[in-house]
Amino acid sequence: MSRLDTPRDARRQLVRRPAYDPDAFGTFAEQFARFMGTAQFLLWMTGFVVVWVVWNAVTPAGWHFDGYPFIFLTLMLSLQASYAAPLILLAQNRQEARDRVVAEQDRQADARAHADMEFLAREVASLRMGLGEVATRDFVRSELRSLLAEMEDQREDRDDDRPRDRTKERKRPRPPA
Repeated sequence: MSRLDTPRDARRQLVRRPAYDPDAFGTFAEQFARFMGTAQFLLWMTGFVVVWVVWNAVTPAGWHFDGYPFIFLTLMLSLQASYAAPLILLAQNRQEARDRVVAEQDRQADARAHADMEFLAREVASLRMGLGEVATRDFVRSELRSLLAEMEDQREDRDDDRPRDRTKERKRPRPPA
């Protein structure tokens, strides 16, 4: 006898459960649901029902395979509907799961694109701010002209303070403005 503080061995199953591949069954359910949603299925089903009704209404009583007025046809259509409904629901559930995955991927891609756009917007703004502080060609030219004018004024002031000696005076060319 085993002790109470030790777990029991796993029970053996008397009947072995059948194994199936859920993906293969789901694929079958999706294909079945797709086929049931086509005009071809409706035409085949309509043809089947018409042949059944005509055969059991027109042929002699001994040739009827539906003894009571269309009870067997009703049973067959009910069985078909009872199997079709869960297969269609299974196909819809699988499609919903796929749609959920695609929606999540789209959301992640949108988030990455949004982050990229925000980064690029910040970069463009910083470039604009940096360009606002950069000296333009016209600004540099005007500053150089004003510096040149100041230097000329200072030179003239120095020249005015010195006594002039005409013998040593040379002509200096002036830089172009």
